[in-house]
Amino acid sequence: MQDDLSEKSSGFARRPLKTRGAAWPKAVARLLIRGGLVPNQISLLSMIFSGLAAACFLLAAGRDPIGGAILLLVAAGMIQMRLLCNLVDGLMAIEGGLKSKVGDLFNDLPDRISDAVTLLSVGYSLSWTWGPAMGWLATVAAIITAYIRVLGGSAGTTQYFIGPMAKQQRMGLLTVACVLAAGEKMFFTGERVFPLALILIVIGSLITAWRRLRRIAGDLNSS
Repeated sequence: MQDDLSEKSSGFARRPLKTRGAAWPKAVARLLIRGGLVPNQISLLSMIFSGLAAACFLLAAGRDPIGGAILLLVAAGMIQMRLLCNLVDGLMAIEGGLKSKVGDLFNDLPDRISDAVTLLSVGYSLSWTWGPAMGWLATVAAIITAYIRVLGGSAGTTQYFIGPMAKQQRMGLLTVACVLAAGEKMFFTGERVFPLALILIVIGSLITAWRRLRRIAGDLNSS
């Protein structure tokens, strides 16, 4: 039986999402298609939103409490817009019949760039001397989880999207962290939220990598 958090490697591997079955993302996808857009353009757009989130993180570091808090809330919105792009590009490709031969490239590579840009900017926005190192650790750990998933697919097994720190969980955690850090900035209580978020991403990503490797190894041994 196929795992409910995975999809077969043959064809277009898609992250199982309950929201994909909702009416509103399908309506957004139809609207974009009517506007003449194609899935690969939406995939690239997700990187722009990640870049805007990164700019907000870096600019918030040197701003007054109110301005910084506003920028962090905008960053949270940009992260969610990135996830919306990730949701509707697949709907446009499959349900909208706009899948292209290079779709898999646009499906994965922009995500890796977006992860790196977002996590690194969080690390470099911290005043802690080891903040950048934390950003790099979180980035490498996140990319490793995706590499293992794709590696499983290239080996002929299922592409496993299981967590506990898959892309949706990482970005969900960062979104919550943005809101909490905005409050933290307003009340001058230091920098605790983002360092904790990065630590959780590193630990969770390593657990995720291990779980995916174990599933893939099991599939290969049983084939």
